[in-house]
Amino acid sequence: MNSVAPAQARISIVGAGPGGLTCARILQRRGITVTVFDSDAGPDARNQGGTLDLHADNGQIALREAGLLEDFFKLARPEGQEMRQMDPSGNITSHRVPEADELFKPEIDRGQLRDLLLDSLQPGTVQWGRALEKVSGPADGPRRLHFTDGTTVETDLVIGADGAFSRVRPAVSPAAPQYSGVSFLEAWFNDVQNSHPDIAELVGQGGAHAADGERGMFAQRNAGNHIRVYLIQRVPVDWINQSSLTAGDTDAIRALLLDRYGHWSPRLRQLITDNDGPYIHRPILALPVPHTWEHNPTVALLGDAAHLMPPLGVGVNLAMLDASELALALADSPTVDDAIRTYEQTMLPRSTETARILEGGAEHLLCTELPDSGDHEDGSAIQS
Repeated sequence: MNSVAPAQARISIVGAGPGGLTCARILQRRGITVTVFDSDAGPDARNQGGTLDLHADNGQIALREAGLLEDFFKLARPEGQEMRQMDPSGNITSHRVPEADELFKPEIDRGQLRDLLLDSLQPGTVQWGRALEKVSGPADGPRRLHFTDGTTVETDLVIGADGAFSRVRPAVSPAAPQYSGVSFLEAWFNDVQNSHPDIAELVGQGGAHAADGERGMFAQRNAGNHIRVYLIQRVPVDWINQSSLTAGDTDAIRALLLDRYGHWSPRLRQLITDNDGPYIHRPILALPVPHTWEHNPTVALLGDAAHLMPPLGVGVNLAMLDASELALALADSPTVDDAIRTYEQTMLPRSTETARILEGGAEHLLCTELPDSGDHEDGSAIQS
């Protein structure tokens, strides 16, 4: 079968995260029809996660191609670029305060970014409640998407933007995410100015990190007077079960954490004792390095589906840059096959180089000094 022209192709994006929605938005701006399928029941089915920083040299490039950069700046928090590095005693060892007009990597909540992208799409672009089970059909197409509700869709191009546990990835690669040896416990703090003023002062307007080599904390200011905290440990992936606990045993988990962080200052230990609601366990996963595959004329991967890495400030940014480059390749190429080849010639070397730099990088989160005190996002690796 000859590859079809993108303008005539049936294009299906699986996953309505920042990468998938960015790709859809740029395709529509170029006059190309696209459908996005997402497993969530609707846009408000779940919390989208914490804050992230969009960089001028990748995420913001994608938003410019999407025609949304100015709208992004209206929502973004440049003050969120502040970063405090502390020791376990609570002493600030380094403090980065952004300039008033600094816009290299301002913060935005994931939910705000998703809404910005969703609202920019043509009505009906996203089909909710469509959880993909598998992709079938010959490599040269057409492909068939099989959903868990028993329905199927025939398509000329499948774009896997469905995160760490992608159901599209097996169509081109057998690789699966592996546990890094480091886990996060996410904790929330609401109405912080009134209910948690000491924690609000501790964290500031951006992020705060502390570690002792074996365990760490990373706190980040979110919009709406919220703070999220990630308690970072080098532990077995099933450490909660090994402790004869379940994820819902909040008080018992808290007691265990207080013992493990027993030598830390009382002020920092408030990030363990005062959270609102239960903890959320988030093991840090990554794909093998390098992760490449033989070219396929009907399947493309982007973001975590292609290159899941530790959450060190690149996940969403790379996903959006991938999305932009793939959409532009489709707009400018004579066939879908040509577009995928053009896209992969740039994306695969870039992602391989970045993944090699960040390989084992989850361990950096336990170091007393971060590699770059401002270069963290909550990341697609944590939230996907």
